[in-house]
Amino acid sequence: LLLALVYEVHVYTGAKLGAETDSNVYINLIGTRGDAGKRKLHRSKNNNVKFQRGQMDIFCIKAVSLGDLEKVLISCDGAGPGNGWFLDKIVIKHKEGKEVREVVFPCNRWLDEYQDDGKTERELTANSKYFMFLFCLAQQWRVQVKTDGDSPEPQECRRTLVIYGSKGKSDELLLSPQNPGYVCFLPGATDEFIVGTGDLGDVYKIRVSCDDVPGFEGWHLNSFHLEELHTKQELKFDCNRWLSLNREDKELVKEFPAVNEDQKTLPVYKYVVSVHIGDRWGAETFANVYITLYGKRGDTGVRKLHTSLAKGRKFQRDKVDSFLVEAVSLSHLQKVVIGHHGEGYGAGMYLKMVTVKESQDSDKEWVFPLWNWLDTHLGLCDTVCEIVTVGRRLTSSPKLSEINMNSSGLWIMDITGSDLSNEEGPICLSFTFYGNLSCKKLPLQVTGKAIQIKDELADVGSIDKVQVTGPHSKLKQSWHLELLHMKHTGTKEEMYLAFDCWFNPNEDKCVELPALYADQEPLPVVEYAIHLHTGDLKKADATGEAYLRIQGEKSESGKRWLNSRNSLITFARGQVDVFNIKAVYLGKLNQVLVGFKSLKKDEWFLEKIVIKEVLYPFSAHVFVHNDWINKRSKKDFVEVAIPLKETSVASLLTKNFDTKSRGRWQTWVHCTQVPEDVSDIQVVVFGRKGKSPAQKVQNLSDNPFLLTVGDIGDITKVSFVLSGPCLGRGIKLHKLQLKDLDTKQELGFHTEAQCLFGEDGSETVTELAAVRPDKPPLREVLYLVSVHTGTLPASGTDADIFITVFGEKGDSCKRRLRPSNFERGQVCISEMRAVDLGQLSKVLVEHHNVGYGAGWYLDQIVIHESGKTDGQYAFLCQQWLDSGVGDAQTERILK
Repeated sequence: LLLALVYEVHVYTGAKLGAETDSNVYINLIGTRGDAGKRKLHRSKNNNVKFQRGQMDIFCIKAVSLGDLEKVLISCDGAGPGNGWFLDKIVIKHKEGKEVREVVFPCNRWLDEYQDDGKTERELTANSKYFMFLFCLAQQWRVQVKTDGDSPEPQECRRTLVIYGSKGKSDELLLSPQNPGYVCFLPGATDEFIVGTGDLGDVYKIRVSCDDVPGFEGWHLNSFHLEELHTKQELKFDCNRWLSLNREDKELVKEFPAVNEDQKTLPVYKYVVSVHIGDRWGAETFANVYITLYGKRGDTGVRKLHTSLAKGRKFQRDKVDSFLVEAVSLSHLQKVVIGHHGEGYGAGMYLKMVTVKESQDSDKEWVFPLWNWLDTHLGLCDTVCEIVTVGRRLTSSPKLSEINMNSSGLWIMDITGSDLSNEEGPICLSFTFYGNLSCKKLPLQVTGKAIQIKDELADVGSIDKVQVTGPHSKLKQSWHLELLHMKHTGTKEEMYLAFDCWFNPNEDKCVELPALYADQEPLPVVEYAIHLHTGDLKKADATGEAYLRIQGEKSESGKRWLNSRNSLITFARGQVDVFNIKAVYLGKLNQVLVGFKSLKKDEWFLEKIVIKEVLYPFSAHVFVHNDWINKRSKKDFVEVAIPLKETSVASLLTKNFDTKSRGRWQTWVHCTQVPEDVSDIQVVVFGRKGKSPAQKVQNLSDNPFLLTVGDIGDITKVSFVLSGPCLGRGIKLHKLQLKDLDTKQELGFHTEAQCLFGEDGSETVTELAAVRPDKPPLREVLYLVSVHTGTLPASGTDADIFITVFGEKGDSCKRRLRPSNFERGQVCISEMRAVDLGQLSKVLVEHHNVGYGAGWYLDQIVIHESGKTDGQYAFLCQQWLDSGVGDAQTERILK
């Protein structure tokens, strides 16, 4: 007789833009004993509105035991654009006997007629990596939560708990009522929950979170009390903190250390997390950015970086934003995971590095360098990355007198690693210090867990990087190099280099890290892919030992062996062998030294070497040799120097768009100092293939509206056009952002110190150039427009004169010329700011006055770029613009 079981289905909707759906969703669970049949996922146990972007929904399905779950069939019935759904994964939990089982079914795809492959049904297979049995040794906890008396009446908001112990952490535990209709978290109330976890060991902290839902006033948490039901172990957590975006430090996540008489309570730190955006075109982002800090003692969980300590808009080009992340002490930090929700080319950011210090007063900080894009189509082609620390540095340079700074001194270097067994002899390593003057190698015999060396390193100069190679002796067991702490007795400079690497028997290892000075940006450790091309000639292949040394403008890689210790390598005829090495960024490469030795006196025909950066493969350095190595040489090792032949640069855009644009762009415009009586503002979008019709700007308050621009090619600029009278003052522009609804491409515009229609409001058009990642935008040009009125009687006019200037890169839109001094025989010079129009081709000039005396005799218009003496464009007219003279035209095109 098969038992009826309750399968708890956790459905994770993805975080992509438009991932949510209001379609009906159906599921069928398939196991080794059959399937559950197609079931509609009706009501979410934990959310009022199901299948929202970035949300997890829980559903319960009762079915006869299906055995081991193998597949899931998931489908939605949404028809039409925008009704699709992006499913991240499905996790199914159920209890059978004393076992609690959890199976993960990854998806990470659209169920949408208009996205991906157009399918709205998918068969998901269980991921064996995530197939887990949580046996009866799992812990059961009674959780008592006390809400403070001044907490607001509870609102619909998901509240979760994570418990951390010496053996691991729990899943995110949902604090929801056991009985339908029961209201939790009333002011002054104590609520009780029963939750299950794996064996966590000694519990040392908890993390409590609330979801960010509109209108949530907050929760004043008084205390937590945990009791393990088997061992009766009790833990108390004194809280008395608000989880609110409107109170205290405006956070919805809090951590609390366990209060235990037997052990010291861990401190809570307000970590200062600084995000350093690079100085690259399009480096900035409007996306929400999230970070998780990892240390020897757990992690912070995912934290949204809300409020920057720096003024101005967050995450802008060449800017550092600092945020407070409160957490129970993590001990030594090891890595960070940072990401954002921006989807599409240009929606990401160029991240230079992240630095973290334990408090605002701390004099040291951990350093996490990246120097790469977080963008779906650039660099890593991902919006999330993990960055391992290279160590700690001082937050500011030591302030010493000139005498002390110039005085000689020693570098005292403390090296820490794992213990050595009694049978293990000393481990022989080499520490090489590279500086701006030279390099110095110090051989070292490691005999214990900690060792200290002292050296002046006088001839090295300012240290750039430290390289560790070895072991040069036979190892019986692996040894872990943890940290190199360096401090100079004269300058008081200090740095901690976190090598965190294993040296294994029968392995030649070479690792290096950048020096960490307070006032210098550390170079990243880069992985280089080296492609060795052996020629397709008779007897071109060879077997032997080989190494290479890469030289760049910043440093060199040191000798890197291509063959393993005590073994040989074979380079086969016509073959390309690929090797990866990691080195502190070498800058532009200029030469490769190749060493080769063959015991059989083989001759190797090396055609060329191509070197690329693995994570930023936009340029390839090509070193052409096209010659033999070792031919008739009597030397032990033959070394040849191969200079750089060429650097080929590929397109920065590494990933093509999955869908075609239909020219529909979501648009955000944020302005302040907007006059109440401002007339309609229109916007015109220019591209490489044309321009859009003028469309009304729907609002200036950062609420998105739709612009339909048509097929105009890559957007180059946006023009704001005032359709009514001039304003008394300019409108302060803070933000302009465009996002393609189809390709998800995102365009930014530099709005620093920008006023629409000039600071005094006297202009009728303002233009902004589109900014794309790593591509310089079109420059802003100040054109001087000289209008020559003719000398015939009554040539002058009091009419407002308008011109539109056309060039190879678009047009200027219609501009009112100021000052309006168009008297007979006079030359009136006006200024016109516009995005570079390229080679000018024609001018449309017009006025709208009719009747006696309104006419105007125009001789010519001359336009040139301010600050340039050459390159004038003269547009002859020598005709009347008069409704009562000649052809009665009041507008003319001049070429």
